[in-house]
Amino acid sequence: MDVTTLVDEARLDSFIHLIEVIDEHLPAGFEKTTDGHGIHYVVPLDTYPSGYHVTPHTPLPFISVIAQKRHVGLYHMGIYSDPELLAWFEQEYAKRVTTKLDMGKSCIRFNNVKRIPFDLVGELVEKMTVDEWIQRYEGNRG
Repeated sequence: MDVTTLVDEARLDSFIHLIEVIDEHLPAGFEKTTDGHGIHYVVPLDTYPSGYHVTPHTPLPFISVIAQKRHVGLYHMGIYSDPELLAWFEQEYAKRVTTKLDMGKSCIRFNNVKRIPFDLVGELVEKMTVDEWIQRYEGNRG
């Protein structure tokens, strides 16, 4: 995948490193895709044929990395759906990073790409398997 079209040159190295960290730590079973706007990690339809309820016949999204105008966004659906995982991440972020966490419901915004806590992102990515994500997704839809 050519990521050079997804992010400006000033953030390219950090963007690539973030993708490499996710690739290294992602549990087996997720699939890496792109749509021309970002890099996405999804549950393939072979594994979860129901797909994403909002867009039927589309793989279930899990993690996305998208370069926005002012930040690199790490979208992690597990954080959005699991309060315990969110609490863990917020606590660990506060311990390891001197800047305030800039986060929405599922989006962690890295405004300064030189301060991305790659080790913490790696740990976060490891914390939810495909089966756990599917179970959580179905439980939250119920």
